[in-house]
Formats: sequence, C-alpha cells, structure tokens
Amino acid sequence: MKDADARALLRSLFDAALAAARPATCLAPYIERLQPPKGRTIVIGAGKASAAMARAVEDQWPHPLEGLVVTRYGYGETCKRIEIVEAAHPVPDDKGREAAGRIYERVQGLSADDLLLCLISGGASALLALPAPGLTLNDKQQVNRALLKSGANIVEMNTVRKHLSAIKGGRLAIAAQPARVLSWLISDVPNDDPGVIGSGPTVADKTTFADALAVLAKYRIDPLSAVLKHLQEGAAGRIEETPKPGDPRLGNVETIMVATPRRSLEAAAAVAQEHGVEVVMLGDNLEGEARELGAAHARQALEIARRRGKPVAILSGGETTVTVRGKGRGGRNVEYLLAEAIAADGAAGIWGLSADTDGVDGAEDIAGAVFTPDTLARARAKGRDPQAMLDDNDGHGFFELLGDSLVTGPTRTNVNDFRVTLIAP
Repeated sequence: MKDADARALLRSLFDAALAAARPATCLAPYIERLQPPKGRTIVIGAGKASAAMARAVEDQWPHPLEGLVVTRYGYGETCKRIEIVEAAHPVPDDKGREAAGRIYERVQGLSADDLLLCLISGGASALLALPAPGLTLNDKQQVNRALLKSGANIVEMNTVRKHLSAIKGGRLAIAAQPARVLSWLISDVPNDDPGVIGSGPTVADKTTFADALAVLAKYRIDPLSAVLKHLQEGAAGRIEETPKPGDPRLGNVETIMVATPRRSLEAAAAVAQEHGVEVVMLGDNLEGEARELGAAHARQALEIARRRGKPVAILSGGETTVTVRGKGRGGRNVEYLLAEAIAADGAAGIWGLSADTDGVDGAEDIAGAVFTPDTLARARAKGRDPQAMLDDNDGHGFFELLGDSLVTGPTRTNVNDFRVTLIAP
C-alpha cells in the first residue's frame, strides 16, 4: 500500500469513530422520545461535549427549557436558552469553580414535577470544580496536577476528585431531589462506568474516603494539609460519605449512555472492512503505561506482517497512563505511538494512528499523530534520537518535527483514545 493511501485510510477510520459520537447524531433518538414534564425542564451539563450536547437538545427539542453547562475553552456552542460557560481543563480554574457553584445552586429547590436533564461527558471532573466545604480551588489544583503526572488511571484519579468535591460522586443528584434526574452520558472511560465519567455527579459512588487516601499513598502524593485533613476526617466518619448504590435518595435518577468508545470502534471497523481490510479488535478498555502498550501492539503487528496476508487493522480504545519523568511535550497518545514506532523499527508495511477523540492529547491542542514505516529514518535524518525523545516524554515534539501531528481542532465529543495499527505488506 502506498504511504498516501495508508494515511488516508487511517484518517478515514478516525473520522468514522468521531462521527459515531457526534452529539447531534447520537442524542437524536433520545431527544425524540423525551416527554416534557409537568413543571420546568432544567438543563445542566459539564464536559468537552456538553456544549454540543446542549446545542443538540435546543435544536431538536421544541419544548420550554433553560439551563447552564460548562465546557472546555474553545469547545463552546451558540445556544439561545442554555447558557454556555467555558473553563479550564485538565487543571480547573476560577471560571469552572464559579460555574459549578451556579449549577449546584440552580438544581436546588426543584419540585417533583420538574425535570433535570444532565449532559455529562469526559472532562467534567475538572470543569465541575466545586470544592468541598473547608477546601479551596488551590487545594484541588495541587492534587490534580500531581495526579496527572503520577501515572494514576482515571478510576483512581476520580476516586480522589469525588471525595474533594461538593458536587461529584452523586452529590448533584441528591441536591436536585425531589425532581426527576435524567442523565445522558458520552463515555470516555474504560467499561463505561457512569460513576467514573465526569466523576459521576448524578450516580451512586462505590468508592470511599479511605480509597482516596489509598490512591494518594500509592502514588506517593503529598497533598496540602487541608486536603489530607479532609480525607482523614471523611475516612473516620466525621464527614458524610458520597451516596452509595441503593441509596433511596437516588431512586428518581435515570442514566443513559448515548455514545461509547465501543460504538465508535465498531464504526471504524465497518469502514475498514469496506476497504477490504481485516479487523482485529482488541477492545475499548485497554489501560496501562502508554509506552508499554505501544510496544506490545508493535510486536503484534510484526507477527501479522510476517504472515503476508491481506491488509489488517488492529483497533483499540481505552485510556492509558503516562508516568512523567522527562520535561518534553507529551500526551498518552503520542507516547504510545512513539513507543510503537520504535518497537516496529521501520518495518515495511506498518503504519499507526493514535489520537484522543476530544482533539486534545495531554495539555496540547493536538489530537495525536501518525507513524509510518520511515518515521524513525526521517527523525534520525533530522538529527533526533527517537528513544531519547521518548525518555523525555516528548512525543508531541517528535511528531511535530516530522509534520505528522494530527490536529483536528475542537471535536466537541469525547469517547476516549482511538488507536489503529495498519499492516499492509
């Protein structure tokens, strides 16, 4: 396969995955079936897809509504009846704290005749930054930065976040009682656990204060004294826990997954098969160190290449982790891809693409990148050592140098990482 054809095919698979998770498309059947309540309809939301979800609701639902959602800077939409606030991600800022406080106040005092429609997607954990009583935004920012560098997975990070928040871990739904609470979720987490997506502001929480302390201990994170005291007080039973499964206060809450990583992978697989490419589906919930997974997928690709059969696409999703040791510009997708390129070692007929479906890998407005059979050779011709750049966590610097960064701009959706390795000997 020619390089241009391989690149075009990789991009078409990624585009198919994004299209399957577009809010206007995936919300349509649920909006069509939604009946207006006797009372008011209040729309709230948070996440990188929340503004696009709000726009879809406004455009497709003709009944009265009002509301407020908070999304990442640059991910807003123009809405007439729902206020859109933009704030910082992945480390929260004052705009996110203020918006979260307003959302929390807005859901209180509702009646049993009212409907609270919650639009939650990945990124909500940072955007709904309402500290628990006794904590400050600075306390949450410090912990967040440490967790992002630690190698902790999303379940672990959100376990801590829920127990430092006044709104996450089901507390938002409790505040809205006795209104009916309907949550539409776009999943960006392995296994589509609603308690992890956006730190589960409207669903029961299986984790505890003690679990949050265990995460900090595991990754040797030394939080500010107020954070440590808060978690210790909670573990000792002196601060109320988040609502647990079976809590009767959540009996009027319904949660629906409107888009998932699995559905996006299946959409990409269908496009690959239309092009005569065999698909190996590894699953939508892969985790672990990004560089280790990249190397493992390269070994699998090399084994497939040795068989010299028809073209094959290895597809996977999930959320890897990066333990930051260097000072480069990194993200989990480019870390994965650089490690895969190094392990593939320039083998003929192997290409790869890895990108975050929200358009942001790490802290960069770059979704991910592409590697080709000559990636390592081109880098070395420019005087760069691929392994040294991987050791420095400089995946973005590496692929940007070669012109192989994948820049989408705001996608306004988020179904986690998308990875494809194409073997076309």
